[in-house]
Amino acid sequence: MEVLSSRVLLRPLDFERSLDFYVRQLGLSIYREYGYGGDVTGVVLFMGGGFLELSRSDGAAPTKAGEGMRLWLQVPDLQAEFGRLEAAGVAILEPPAAMPWGLEEMWIEDPDGNRVVLVEVPPAHPLRRRVD
Repeated sequence: MEVLSSRVLLRPLDFERSLDFYVRQLGLSIYREYGYGGDVTGVVLFMGGGFLELSRSDGAAPTKAGEGMRLWLQVPDLQAEFGRLEAAGVAILEPPAAMPWGLEEMWIEDPDGNRVVLVEVPPAHPLRRRVD
C-alpha cells in the first residue's frame, strides 16, 4: 500500500482538556482547525513527520481512555485498496464512500480490533490546496 500521509486520530473524553494538554503543555503547533456551524470540532497538530488529530466525539464517544484512538492513512486510490484488501480477507467495516466533509473514506479493522480509516483526498478538496 502506498501511504501519502498519515495521522493518529484521537477522540478524547474531554476535547478541551486534551487540546490544552497537547498545545499548551506539550507545545505541539496547530496545522489546521475545522468545524461546523462556527464551532471547532477538530484540530490537527504537527507531530514531527506526521499529524495528531483531536476530534470531538460524534455520538460514538469513548467511555474510557484508549477507546478513542484510530489510525488515518491517506492513499492515492481508495477503490484499488478496497479491492486489494477485500481480496486479502481484511475486515472491511465500512466500504468506500463520499463523506459530507469532502473526503472519500473506508474503515477497516486490524486483527486486534483497532480501527483504521483509509482516505482519498479528491483533487478539489482544501487538503490539496496550499494557502500562502
